[in-house]
Amino acid sequence: MTSGLAGWTEELARTRLHFVTGKGGTGKTTLAAALGLALASGGRRVLLIEVEGRQGFAQLFDTEPLPYAEQRIAAAPGGGELRALHIDVEAALLEYFEMFYNLGFAGRTLRRMGAIEFATTLAPGLRDVLLTGKIKECVGRTDADGRYAYDAVVVDAPPTGRVVKFLDVTKALTDLAKTGPIRGQAEGVVRLLHSGETAVHLVTLLEEMPVRETVEAVSELDGADLRPGSVLVNRVRPPRLPGRSVTSAADGRVDASRVRTGLTAAGLDLPESTVDALVEETVEHAIRVAAEQRAREQLAEADLPTLELPEITDGVDVAALYELADVLVDQGVGQQ
Repeated sequence: MTSGLAGWTEELARTRLHFVTGKGGTGKTTLAAALGLALASGGRRVLLIEVEGRQGFAQLFDTEPLPYAEQRIAAAPGGGELRALHIDVEAALLEYFEMFYNLGFAGRTLRRMGAIEFATTLAPGLRDVLLTGKIKECVGRTDADGRYAYDAVVVDAPPTGRVVKFLDVTKALTDLAKTGPIRGQAEGVVRLLHSGETAVHLVTLLEEMPVRETVEAVSELDGADLRPGSVLVNRVRPPRLPGRSVTSAADGRVDASRVRTGLTAAGLDLPESTVDALVEETVEHAIRVAAEQRAREQLAEADLPTLELPEITDGVDVAALYELADVLVDQGVGQQ
């Protein structure tokens, strides 16, 4: 793969479960929401799921905190619908008690006694099995006609440093009983997460640390037999210099006299201090552009489809989410 855009592949178009991860601060929740909108375009129904308890989707879409219930959060172009679900671990465990053990009342009693917190502390893997089990149920749910309830499910996953542990439910099984409904549910989760229906997308910035963590996460996903999907490069800013000028400018070789001559030709007679400041800004810009190019080359090592999204300078609101979704659609997301 080159450092240019590869777009959304046919393989990704067939994917139904999309996990979105990234280093903290890269905008993974924002891009998960934008990806959901893009996938819902054209009349499809998509579910957004969050598992970290931050209510990030409610904040992005300027709604009340999400309950443990799937509810409509936005409309998508072409008649699509975006729904959202905030998974609460205790509620998910009570759901299991009622579903598999018919312990609805007893489960609520256990909750008051603190037994649920005790259980998830005693068996840390249980928490991730519960979360991914609920995700699996949403992905596999069908209506009376056998059609999937959702065309796609998008999960705002834990950051790259924790995502493999979260998804590698096989290891979590060692914390659970050898038999029983939750064990059986976990085995179904394993089959889904390691199938072609699932992809893990990685959000990054064109900066050294996020890029390094992204490349390392791709290697970890490969090692755990989990399928990396695409790299979503966030907050991309356009270069203001011709490509041939970047290297010399980044080395500080900017001819101030030529800058002044060009400004004068354009009818701008600026003080010497202003010209010096412009030269300094040019050097700083060139250094950033050169660093971003190196970051692109490093990302190319991951050999994944890459999509770029622009920097939103006025803050991310609902309108900005639709703008980002349009950018993703232009790069093939949601198209069949």
